[in-house]
Amino acid sequence: MAQEAVKRKVVLSIAPSTILDWLRQEKIKPWQRHSWQKSTDPEFLKKATVVLNLYEMAYALARRGEVVVCADEKTCMQARTATGGVDPAQPGKPVRHGARYVRKGVLHLFAGLLVHTGETIACCLPRKRFVEFQTLLQMIFHSHWIKRIRVLHLILDNGSTHAPKQIRGWIRTLELPFQVRIHWLPVNASWLDQVEIVFSPLERKVFTPTHFTDLHELESRVMDYFAERNVKPKPIQWSYTSAMLRKHFSSATHQKPVLCAA
Repeated sequence: MAQEAVKRKVVLSIAPSTILDWLRQEKIKPWQRHSWQKSTDPEFLKKATVVLNLYEMAYALARRGEVVVCADEKTCMQARTATGGVDPAQPGKPVRHGARYVRKGVLHLFAGLLVHTGETIACCLPRKRFVEFQTLLQMIFHSHWIKRIRVLHLILDNGSTHAPKQIRGWIRTLELPFQVRIHWLPVNASWLDQVEIVFSPLERKVFTPTHFTDLHELESRVMDYFAERNVKPKPIQWSYTSAMLRKHFSSATHQKPVLCAA
């Protein structure tokens, strides 16, 4: 920055330490970045409000025989074997993980989250298509979650795996004893999907470091994670409400919907 200031003839000369002092005083950190995304969905506010209201009312709805479920996929989970192996941590030394690896295949995780309890249903499958997503939905439809309910509120994103043009017709053919209401998330708003929060600790606890001898071990460790999580499930502490969303939009006069994910 000091070189650029001289090059652009802003100053005749300046020390880099002076630039650094100014940045510190103003609490400016140009080496950091924060990504954000503007929704392109013209119905963003309407769709997001419905989903946020469902999160806020999930427990009360469950008492009335209506459950809220989020479903999505974590794709391309690679079974990679570190050729140098993995050495466990020792006093004063971190885990040592070989940098080179051999690929042993890929699995795709399909998971559903019962919002008011925090329980999850999951399966690992070799491909990612609507037919595989149907497998997850069938698991949900025949689970203990659904006993004696009247309505299942299913929250989905607009991914091709969820087949927005086919899914309702397929569900009708099942002749389920309860109603399924699908709520589509706004485009480019995956941050609104609570099941995504379940995937984050999975990445840290199962895939760090990434070392699996084969696909069977990968699947086993992923499913063990969900089994352990379901022993003492906790609902996600979701703090962003529809009232906060409306306030955001009312204050952003003449702006299109802008909500971001870091």
